[in-house]
Amino acid sequence: MLKLAKKRVSGWAVLFAVLFMVGQVITSLYLPNLTSDLVNYGVAKGDTNYIWSAGMKMLAVSVLSVVFSFGNVLLAAQTSQGLGKKLRQDIYSKVLNMSNDEFDQVGTSSLITRTTNDVVQIQNVAMMTLRMMIMAPIMLVGASFMAYQKDAQLTSIFVVVIPIMVVFVGIVMFFAVPLFKAMQTKTDRLNLVFREGLTGVRVIRAFVRDQFEQKRFDDANIDYTKNARKVYSIMAVMFPLMTLIMSGTNIAIIWNGGHLIANQAMAVGNMLAFMTYAMQILMSFMMLSMVFVFIPRGQASADRINKVLDLKSDIKDNDQPQVFTDDTAASLDFDQVNFRYHGAEELALTGVDAHVKAGQTLAIIGGTGSGKSTLINLIPRFYDVETGAVKVKGLNVKDVDQHALQDQISLVPQKAVLFKGTLRENLRYGNPDATDDELWHALEIAQSADFIKEADGLDTFVEQGGNNFSGGQKQRLAIARALVKKASVYVFDDSFSALDFKTDANLRQALREDTMIQKAVVVIVGQRVSTVADADQIIVLDDGKMVGLGTHTELKANNETYREIVESQIKEGNDKNE
Repeated sequence: MLKLAKKRVSGWAVLFAVLFMVGQVITSLYLPNLTSDLVNYGVAKGDTNYIWSAGMKMLAVSVLSVVFSFGNVLLAAQTSQGLGKKLRQDIYSKVLNMSNDEFDQVGTSSLITRTTNDVVQIQNVAMMTLRMMIMAPIMLVGASFMAYQKDAQLTSIFVVVIPIMVVFVGIVMFFAVPLFKAMQTKTDRLNLVFREGLTGVRVIRAFVRDQFEQKRFDDANIDYTKNARKVYSIMAVMFPLMTLIMSGTNIAIIWNGGHLIANQAMAVGNMLAFMTYAMQILMSFMMLSMVFVFIPRGQASADRINKVLDLKSDIKDNDQPQVFTDDTAASLDFDQVNFRYHGAEELALTGVDAHVKAGQTLAIIGGTGSGKSTLINLIPRFYDVETGAVKVKGLNVKDVDQHALQDQISLVPQKAVLFKGTLRENLRYGNPDATDDELWHALEIAQSADFIKEADGLDTFVEQGGNNFSGGQKQRLAIARALVKKASVYVFDDSFSALDFKTDANLRQALREDTMIQKAVVVIVGQRVSTVADADQIIVLDDGKMVGLGTHTELKANNETYREIVESQIKEGNDKNE
């Protein structure tokens, strides 16, 4: 936790929080002493003037204690909340810059838990540290000293009481701490199941699997609940037993103090003060025990957050990266590319070699799982090649700054993703300075202008995930967004799959005729032969291996794998017609 707080917490804020806390403790310890004097020298002797004088002092010290307490709470709250804010910012920033390998190591649901629940645990511990953890030891030592000053004989009671509390708190920690740590993992599981249920609700309904998913959620929910019940039941036992110990301590003090007063060995005021100090000692010990129970849970959360922040990416920029120049023509090269996923035994891509110039279209086709999406993920450097090289505008993608590289590429992912807001905001995602005319031009190319005009134009509201549009409309809008960005390489990852044949053909025709696209390289990943047939070059992948490269005519004549794809789709089309 100290590692997380080191650069995210103001040292001055902590210092002043500690000073305010010390002031609060000193005033709290001084008040019982004033009460003792008021009883001994004012009430016992009937000295009204002394009572008024001592009362005014007590009022002044109480006000001062409130001021110190307010200052400490304010600074502790600001510090803990500020720490949480910076942690969430750092985690989110880290996630945005993660490579795909890093992202796969943690998982979406766990990242959500770490950004919310785990950060809250860190905030709570920070607050407790600046309040209880600082107050408790100072109060414990100070109250013990003051109690001894009032009566040394009565302090022997603590020789019995404190060991009992130590044993009791030790037992509670032994059982509670592992359960608190387990709650974070169980929260991850609960979030995972709940998130899958939310995102897949349509599939669940379509397959009438709501009962199955409900049971799956119930299992995770019950598991979390059982763990929470156990730990909070243990904690619930702690408070009444601590109260019992405190009450027993008070009885012992009154019993023994009463005998001392009867024998005139102790003043009444001293016994009242001693009782207050005794409660401060026991409360301090209780606060320390609470801190020691919750710190392990906070440490578990800190370890989980550190694991995310300390992830080291294999994808790093050179200290002196090469720079793209505007006068260099667009190009894309795969030079004998081999790629292997992290920890995999076999290569996912083998021997991919292709070279495309500005104005040309490269298509990639192959069966499901053949490595098409993997190949295009190497272009923006979401993954790094194992051997060989991927080049954009003649430069190896490993030799240029990642942001500069990704600025040269406009990507339409396999799953169309739209963000909540207006259509204008979505289209300008890659080019914030785009004019409305440029946006409409992109919509025209993407065959989206008609249905957008029928809505509210560029001010059409887009729901989260674009759920107010059909699958084909979302794909076309995602394509339009990519076209708004001025790039050297346009990548369409199976982005025409939800389009009918006519719309697919019209869109590709519009792409070929656009003057801006003619200056760039277009990469199309497709399942349908009709989508890739007019490409200048077609890469044929089979089980991660490049088994063919050429035009549609060349491959149809000379490549068995490509011919099988063509024949299977022709046969499928005939079967449908029949």
